[in-house]
Amino acid sequence: MEAALEVTARYCRSELEQYGRCVAASPASWQRDCHSLRLGISRCASAHPIVRRIRSDCAEPFAAFERCLQENEAAVGKCSEHVAAFLRCAEQVKGPPRSVSLI
Repeated sequence: MEAALEVTARYCRSELEQYGRCVAASPASWQRDCHSLRLGISRCASAHPIVRRIRSDCAEPFAAFERCLQENEAAVGKCSEHVAAFLRCAEQVKGPPRSVSLI
């Protein structure tokens, strides 16, 4: 997961910053108000193999986390177990094998 967050932070910094500002500015309605910015982060990050692998391997716990966020928009703290389950899954995902050059 650290690798995925690092990749997202490195390659999608602008998108993450815009999303963070939106969420902070809209605590009661961030889910609706910041939706397009969240999609922008997703599009940006989806180009990296480790992120695609996490999305594939951890789709179920991530979907449960997103459902929890939607159901508890004003009290996202109620979703801590959901995010923990997703993070446990993501930590198990390994990146693509690194190629070794013999030349």
